[in-house]
This record gives sequence, structure tokens and C-alpha cells, in this order.
Amino acid sequence: MRKVFVVIAAVVFSICIGAGAFAQDKKGETAPKSTASTPKPKTVKERVVTKTATVEAIDLKTRVLTLKDKDGNVGDLKVSEKVKNLPQVKVGDQVTAKFYESVAIELADPGTPVQVGTAKTVSKAKLGEKPAGGEVHVTSVVANIVAIDAKKNVATLKGPEGKTVNVKIQDPKKWESAKVGDNVRITYIEGLAIDVKSVKTK
Repeated sequence: MRKVFVVIAAVVFSICIGAGAFAQDKKGETAPKSTASTPKPKTVKERVVTKTATVEAIDLKTRVLTLKDKDGNVGDLKVSEKVKNLPQVKVGDQVTAKFYESVAIELADPGTPVQVGTAKTVSKAKLGEKPAGGEVHVTSVVANIVAIDAKKNVATLKGPEGKTVNVKIQDPKKWESAKVGDNVRITYIEGLAIDVKSVKTK
């Protein structure tokens, strides 16, 4: 669980969506609590990357596909044993892979325990069809804000088992009500969908 917390925090840091600026005043005191009419701070960042390549060769024994992308780059793809429809793939078919990544950060409700939770969903094509399907992994981490450096835009979060991580933060106006002692929930969603289609010939 400790490793999961560090990985999620690293993702937040690397794509610079952070948890806002958690602003403090010049005396170093935390900003006042938000009123009931103030929306709960929340930051969401997501991206989708789609890659398409053509099947150049197939080795059913080793379960390796040789793929060529639109720029002429050629590479091999090892297909998992979980894919039951590999024999349906033919040279000339197009393989489309779509990668989805999303991170949402929001203040957790008071009393929410610091914890880590994970879930996974898997979808597959029916037997006899072209290979298709995907996996979605969801990881949710509740961490405690233990320090705020408004000048450097950095917040220190403490996760399960007491592990702490410094996170780069931005968007101060949205997060100006957050303070040391609050808990934040980080939800990281990672998905990969693969679809194989025959190329229609005229």
C-alpha cells in the first residue's frame, strides 16, 4: 500500500495537476475555512492517446504480432495468453490502442480515514470475433495534508503507513480554503482499450 501511495503522488506531481496552492497568508497562517456556499475544491486532469498500426506479420506459436505505424515504424507486440482470439487476426488488419489516464483530487469529507483502495474491470471480445477489449484500473488514495509551502507551491501529503510525499501544486484560487490537517482524496484511473479491425478492400 505504501508503494501505491507513492506512485499515485508521483503521477499527480508529474502531470502538474496537484491539489491547488493551499494558500496561506503572509504570516504563515492557514486560509480561513470555506463557507457552506463555497464549492468543495476539486481538480481534474485527463488525457487520451490513440495509436493505430497495421499488422505486418503474425507468429501464432510465440504470440507475437509485427506492427507498422503510419510513420513507417515497425515493432513487435507480445500478445497475452488472456487474448483468446489471436487466430482471427490477419496480415493487413488494423490494431487500434487507446490509452486513457485521469486524476481527480478533491477535499475528502471530515472523518474520512487515510487509506488506499483499488479496483479493476476487464472486458473481452466473444470467441470467434476479432480481438478487442480493455482493462480499467482505479486507485483511490486518501492522504492528509501535513504541511504547506505557499511560496514554493508545494504541499506535503501523508498517506497510509505514515509515508509522506511532496506534491507540486497550482490553481491557488480554487484551493485557497484548504489547510493543514485536511484530508484529500486522489482518484487515479488508467485504462487501455485494444480493437482489431479488418481493412476493407475496394
